[in-house]
Amino acid sequence: MKKVFFTLLIFSLTIFNLNAQLTLEHCQKLARENYPAIKKYGLLEKSLEIDLSDINKSWLPSISLYGQGTIQNITPSFPNALEDVLVQMGQEIKGLGKLQYKIGVDLSQPIWDGGASKAKRDLVRSQDEMQKASLEVEMYSLRQKVENIFFAILLTDEQINQSRLTLELLNANLSLLESMYKNGTAMRSDIDMVKAQALTLKQTITQAKSSVTSYKKLLGIYVGEDVSNETLIKPNATLPNSLNSERPELHLFESRLLTSESSRNLINASLMPKIGLFAQAYYGYPGFDYFKSMMTRNLSFNILAGVKASWNIDSFYTKKNRLNKIDLDLSNIEIEREIFLFNSNLQTEKELEAIEGLKKVMEDDAEIIELRQNVRKAAESQLRNGIIDATALLSKITDENIARLTAKLHEIQYIQQIYNLKNTLNQ
Repeated sequence: MKKVFFTLLIFSLTIFNLNAQLTLEHCQKLARENYPAIKKYGLLEKSLEIDLSDINKSWLPSISLYGQGTIQNITPSFPNALEDVLVQMGQEIKGLGKLQYKIGVDLSQPIWDGGASKAKRDLVRSQDEMQKASLEVEMYSLRQKVENIFFAILLTDEQINQSRLTLELLNANLSLLESMYKNGTAMRSDIDMVKAQALTLKQTITQAKSSVTSYKKLLGIYVGEDVSNETLIKPNATLPNSLNSERPELHLFESRLLTSESSRNLINASLMPKIGLFAQAYYGYPGFDYFKSMMTRNLSFNILAGVKASWNIDSFYTKKNRLNKIDLDLSNIEIEREIFLFNSNLQTEKELEAIEGLKKVMEDDAEIIELRQNVRKAAESQLRNGIIDATALLSKITDENIARLTAKLHEIQYIQQIYNLKNTLNQ
């Protein structure tokens, strides 16, 4: 029973520790989800739905109601000879009244709009894609910010760990000096010197802890969670599979090109004729039968329907200039893309050289640490034998501490440089 209990306890502690660990990728994911700009994606989707709905409704029948009353100074009338004949026949001729009034409805139904609605739909979709790509570029900049904070915490933690190891080494030598002082083989000033160095190192650890706390608070703001008690996992130093750039800026350039092409299609569609059905109906006076309306002032119901073709040639006047402007925009986008790729490739080459340089430097770090450690151990032996004093030993301990810290610095710089490369390539 006890064995089962301890097994469950160890398992629970293991799960707790795993939950309390953060990877760089997870931090970047949380920062993206927590960033206020992420809400814009939903707004863009809703805006696109509204725009497409408005364009689709342009195919619905257009209905307008109206009422009007007019008075005229002159109206159509019968010729005098015809009017005399009608009077002789006993027909009362009132003529068309100068006061006219009616209420009615006009209806129009587009049949073909020359491709304008399709061009508008393509344009709003490409504009939506461009806005999303622009937002993705903004969101992408978060990666570098979170990455810098993450590696700053890792580097400071390594400084703390290495300082603690050096502090343990100083305390061990302090015990040795105190024993030698009791035996009369060391001076009090040697003990004071080592104590002062140990206190200085404690101050360094305290300051480094304060820096870690500040960095974690800043990281917590980005990820939207309290990470003060979380342990950051050092990323793996694996190079990207390829050097092909997958940056969101490239997608932004493509969406800008697509938007310009959609604008060109809309201009071409505006040059085409429009065809539609139409109908007019009204109740009033006079009616379409003017002869009857001249004989009597009675109100009548009238309806008219047909097919209408219209062609607005005003667009031809500005077509050339508008298309030339689009060509200029396309050329400008292509130039901007070439500049971006040039700078991106240049940055990639610099980072590859930096990675290779750090890799070569790291090859000597282990040997340097081993040599510094041998020198320090020899100095400790010489101190026991009274050959050197505490000052010389502290110098050797400091050299070993710097060598170990430099090795950790190179390791983290190497990993960070690889992630900088991945960030440049968006991989």
